Amino acid sequence: MNLTYGHLKSGTDVRGVAVGQKITLTDEVVRSLACAFVKWLSVRSGKLTFKIAVGNDSRISAPRVFNNVKEGILSSGSDVVYTGLSSTPSMFILLKKSDFGCDASIMITASHLPYDRNGLKFFTPDGGLSSDDIDEIFDIAARKDFLTGNGNYSERSFMGEYSSLLVEQVRANCKCEKPLAGKRIIVDAGNGAGGFFTEKVLQPLGADTTGSQFLEPDGYFPNHIPNPEDKQAIKSLLNATVKNKADLGIIFDTDVDRAGAVDAKGNEINRNRLIALLSAILLNDRKGVIVTDSVTSDGLTRFIESLGGKHLRYMRGYKNVIDKCKELNAQGTYSPLAIETSGHAAFQENYFLDDGAYIITKLLISLASLKDGETFTDLIAALPEPVESDEVRISFSDATDFRVKGAQVIKDIETRVKSDGELKLAEENYEGVRVNLGESWFLIRMSLHDPVMPINFESNTVGGNKRLAQKLLKMLESYPFLNTENLNKYIQQ
Repeated sequence: MNLTYGHLKSGTDVRGVAVGQKITLTDEVVRSLACAFVKWLSVRSGKLTFKIAVGNDSRISAPRVFNNVKEGILSSGSDVVYTGLSSTPSMFILLKKSDFGCDASIMITASHLPYDRNGLKFFTPDGGLSSDDIDEIFDIAARKDFLTGNGNYSERSFMGEYSSLLVEQVRANCKCEKPLAGKRIIVDAGNGAGGFFTEKVLQPLGADTTGSQFLEPDGYFPNHIPNPEDKQAIKSLLNATVKNKADLGIIFDTDVDRAGAVDAKGNEINRNRLIALLSAILLNDRKGVIVTDSVTSDGLTRFIESLGGKHLRYMRGYKNVIDKCKELNAQGTYSPLAIETSGHAAFQENYFLDDGAYIITKLLISLASLKDGETFTDLIAALPEPVESDEVRISFSDATDFRVKGAQVIKDIETRVKSDGELKLAEENYEGVRVNLGESWFLIRMSLHDPVMPINFESNTVGGNKRLAQKLLKMLESYPFLNTENLNKYIQQ
């Protein structure tokens, strides 16, 4: 990994500190990465000039970061079309379904991270960039191997056109101008970029959006983190949904590439439940393979299979899940959905783009067809829920070569489980090591980015998780470079 820029890599994104005294996403860094993206496009295409759309979410550092992205692109001889406050998915759809005539796009966002962070996401008409692509851009930036010239600047929003695409999809599927008439649906945008959904999508479809909250962009995120996985955020949405007697509550992350929901009875629709609901909707039309990340439940597998589908539990990282789904379809195996428990969901019918607004659009079509008194929870009533479900994260007290050390720990656990009379290795596993004990299991793996080993536990019996945790702790105590304090605390709770 390039030492100059490698610390800014987050999977297939660029992320860093953009506010405060320890800024890593400096003006020079941002300009260099924008210049490097133009050169990367040139190497790939053979062209020398491009038209690049640039948008941002509501973060307070967005103006500064944008000005430097703009300067880098223009000084490389390419044109900039500034789309203003935008969602991440819209910056890709713009390349597919608009007359902007853009060759590529950049979204300025750091997703759900704290207000002092920001970052860059790059798109071409083929989709988001891969991890290797980001490495190439870093290398170009480090060499300062840039093009030169004087590009042109213009401004044009796309969010209105993007919203219209979603509205028309709901109308076409429901065969009705206002299919949500009589429904109360509230949105919690967490002061991110998702506030548009009330006025530009729900209201044109006839929905009453009274009770929607935190719609105004505010890059300090004063009410709660815009994150469908955050407990405080979900609780806030749940309270608002119940208080306003809404038929559905919707929550987006900052840049609207993830979503979650709460139904009329105050039941959360996220993680395994969201996957189950989307699976039920899709598999009702055509049977296929649902690709998820590695930490989904065994109950979800049984639920998908009961619908006539197949469940492939793959590696965490939304790009990993999406790429596996693409691979299956390319091989002739129909796979309509790639989804992480975090709420990243990419549909085969939507260019394999992880789009929170598109998730909700699919739910709205289903909501319009529900019978009086019926909720989404009724559609997934057969989903087996675990009695216990927990996550514990242990760290490396010595992070030197932590990936090598972590890989050895996982290999050692596999060896020990094979000789254990009670424990069994999961038959299919693509990440870390997943171990079964009766109706309980744990998965220990390496974090995608940090010197951390997350451990997920699930059990259908009370106390099953801690029983597994005790067995795992004995296996980990012999590694001096691991800090197992959190696992000890979990067992003793």
